[in-house]
Amino acid sequence: MFERARKIFIPALASLACAACATGGPVEVGGATNLSMVQADSLPVPSAADYAASPRAFIIGPYDMLSIDVFGNEDLRLEEIQVDAGGRITFPLIGTVEVAGKTPGEAARTMEAMLKGRYLRNPQVTVNLKETSSQVVAISGEIKRPGVYPIVGDMTLLKAIARAEGWTEFSKKREVLVFRKVGGQQYAALYDAKAIERGQYADPELFPNDTVVVGDSQARRNMKDLFTVVPPIVGPLIFLLGQN
Repeated sequence: MFERARKIFIPALASLACAACATGGPVEVGGATNLSMVQADSLPVPSAADYAASPRAFIIGPYDMLSIDVFGNEDLRLEEIQVDAGGRITFPLIGTVEVAGKTPGEAARTMEAMLKGRYLRNPQVTVNLKETSSQVVAISGEIKRPGVYPIVGDMTLLKAIARAEGWTEFSKKREVLVFRKVGGQQYAALYDAKAIERGQYADPELFPNDTVVVGDSQARRNMKDLFTVVPPIVGPLIFLLGQN
């Protein structure tokens, strides 16, 4: 779907930009009746309903790797412990602990409550993320190392490109798409990475489950005439993909 959408967006760029300026509102792109432009400066941010938690907080998920330390007790220090498929870990003294859907801090508080009184007087538990398999961004297209990359802390579009070892000689920096699902709706944004690098607009933040697609040299050859007349994108173009 992402590759098909990219092929729709780029050829329609010139006519869409003109239509958006003329109407001042959402417009449909060419013959793609399930694709419309959204009047916005950025993609919508995933909500609590999309992650069952705050979009900015890291939420523990199945197969994530954690490190756990109980202050002052070397026997209760685990350098690596993996969350199982059901979102649980097994910890000394207290046995099974449900950690999926919690932040590391919330998991630590849960473990403190389980340890307190019966095993330790005033336990201080620290839970840290070592590796994540549940919160990732996928990067594909004309990039040196396409793949799936974990999101730890804040990750922006250019940081994600750098994580994938950067552009190739055929990368089309003016054709970078980010796909995101929010509230059951599929959105896409078209970015000009050259404009971001020049500071013409902000480097957008990425969130778990985003997909980044970098345009390639074939698109550049196909659109060489168009881009002689279309100016650089001075802000992201945001699209809503209709549900078929």
